[in-house]
Amino acid sequence: MTTDLTATSTAPESLFGRLEPLLAQVSKPIQYVGGEHNSVVKQWDDVEVRWALMYPDAYEVGQPNQGVAILYEILNERDWILAERSYAVWPDLEKLMRAQGLPQFTLDAHRPVGAFDVLGLSFSTELTYTNMLNSLDLAGIPVHSADRREQDPIVLAGGHAAFNPEPIADFIDAAVLGDGEEATLLISEIIREWKAQDRPGGRDGLLQRLAETGEVYIPRFYDVSYLPDGRIQRVAPNRPGIPFQVRKHTLMDLDQWPYPAKPLVPLAETVHERYSVEIFRGCTRGCRFCQAGMITRPVRERSIETIGQMVAGGLEATGLEEVGLLSLSSADHSEIAEVTKQLADRYEGTNVSLSLPSTRVDAFNIDLANELSRNGRRSGLTFAPEGGSERMRKVINKMVSEDDLIYTVATAFGNGWRQVKLYFMCGLPTETDEDVLGIYHMAKRVIETGRQVAGTRDIRCTISIGGFVPKSHTPFQWAAQASPETIDHRLQLLRDTVRADRQFGKAIGMRYHDGKPGQIEGLLSRGDRRVGRIIEAVWRDGGHFDGWSEHFSYDRWLACSESALADEPVDLAWYTTRERDYDEVLPWDHLDSGLDRDWLWEDWQDAIDGSDVEDCRWTPCYDCGVCPQMDTTIQIGPTGATLIPLEVVKRDLSAETSN
Repeated sequence: MTTDLTATSTAPESLFGRLEPLLAQVSKPIQYVGGEHNSVVKQWDDVEVRWALMYPDAYEVGQPNQGVAILYEILNERDWILAERSYAVWPDLEKLMRAQGLPQFTLDAHRPVGAFDVLGLSFSTELTYTNMLNSLDLAGIPVHSADRREQDPIVLAGGHAAFNPEPIADFIDAAVLGDGEEATLLISEIIREWKAQDRPGGRDGLLQRLAETGEVYIPRFYDVSYLPDGRIQRVAPNRPGIPFQVRKHTLMDLDQWPYPAKPLVPLAETVHERYSVEIFRGCTRGCRFCQAGMITRPVRERSIETIGQMVAGGLEATGLEEVGLLSLSSADHSEIAEVTKQLADRYEGTNVSLSLPSTRVDAFNIDLANELSRNGRRSGLTFAPEGGSERMRKVINKMVSEDDLIYTVATAFGNGWRQVKLYFMCGLPTETDEDVLGIYHMAKRVIETGRQVAGTRDIRCTISIGGFVPKSHTPFQWAAQASPETIDHRLQLLRDTVRADRQFGKAIGMRYHDGKPGQIEGLLSRGDRRVGRIIEAVWRDGGHFDGWSEHFSYDRWLACSESALADEPVDLAWYTTRERDYDEVLPWDHLDSGLDRDWLWEDWQDAIDGSDVEDCRWTPCYDCGVCPQMDTTIQIGPTGATLIPLEVVKRDLSAETSN
């Protein structure tokens, strides 16, 4: 792209006039139109700081993202801040845009992304890194941060993948770890003050101010040195005033941040169309594979009153009819029974339904399930045992026995349910073929139990299996990742075993992904700055939308890995299938998630031994380090409060009769 776009106080023209004639030539054109209910368009000249918030994937995936929705609302509530959204454009529109010299645009006012002060990217998965490069290039923003001009936006990474931003260190200007609500406002204040002082030090001066807070990571202010065998020797600041470690942000007292209150209602079809309320943040169950649970500690619950107010306000603001009560383990909320019963009471007789994400077996009960299905929407139940055998569940600290699961599904089948979905992982540390075949034995037992209890053969169990990817800031950050060949062999073995069972096989559905995308995700999740060369090579070779199977090319990633690392003592296997030692400096060791490194290592050793760790919500502290290091504390109920004075919603039967 040769278009020169500058971050300026002069209002850029809307690009919609140039975009509109192209929309008749692309698929799903409505995703580029904007104007959704509750969207915000502010006058450019009326504000001091301008954000473009980007989810680097298609609209249908990015629009429901809770993180972007929260930040969009919080930033736009300030009269001196403007925030608009942008999503990755599909290849059909991209081709037309490049031909017409049309840059990456925001959805709300169709302004060029390159004109904003900050381009904030939210990464839920590392496989969207190539989309980031493509969008930067399409926006006319230099792909490498070192090449950016004074007027270019600050490119800021956030989301779970930002806890190891080293593979994209050459492409971003900054990264924020943890909760974004207060962090984005802090950054906005710093930009506002820097502008008011006539931008002292230019772009570099602004980045210096951000880095000195200790809460924003600026990769260019840190140098990485390597040992002859390819391991990292040291990561250290390269200028005065820069901290050796950057800490994560933790938002306390969620009741003070009841967002999103007025989420956008999508115009095009999206992966989720519901009003989502995050009923608590964080998880201390201690599942060793789960990065989300580790990096979001401590647990912070929303009160039942705030949940009720958010549901009432959100439904009124959107007109949506499904409410998702979201968290990493929603049934663990200390007042989940009261929340679901009182919401079900309130909306009984209406079209409003309640849903939870997958539920832990040991947190499930039939009363909870009945409340969620009271309006007649009884879909299948979903549980995530994760490991196929008892031994594997001890390794990953998912302390749920097969008998617990069978008891739970027996109760469900006896109360009218007919379908169960079970989530598992393949390729976990110390896993054997026999552990994976345990998935089949569990599914078989579920169906057998269901048929006995329900008195019908109309029982189905779907097993959904994903390849395990070790993540940073978890006990498994040192583990060797199983090779794609190992994953594919075990999945084939499982598939053949299910198909060979004439009595139960047809009642077992099986969904899975092969091992190849998982290996690339593993490369990106635990890579260092050298991996950036691979990402760029893949993108320049035409790779993007790598999270979509129809666009992902393992052969491309393999070839680019070989060429980009040809002069290095490391390769793809070195980053993925190699086990790390305690003494090795990990690429993210200078980024502080609050977890004590020695505690993580001890938990890794406990995993190998099959030892479990209790949930510290209900037991004494086991010294993971988060609360004292982050000056935080677990915030849970019960409060004894109710949703009152919210009134029960009644359906207007007379109006229905007259119609």
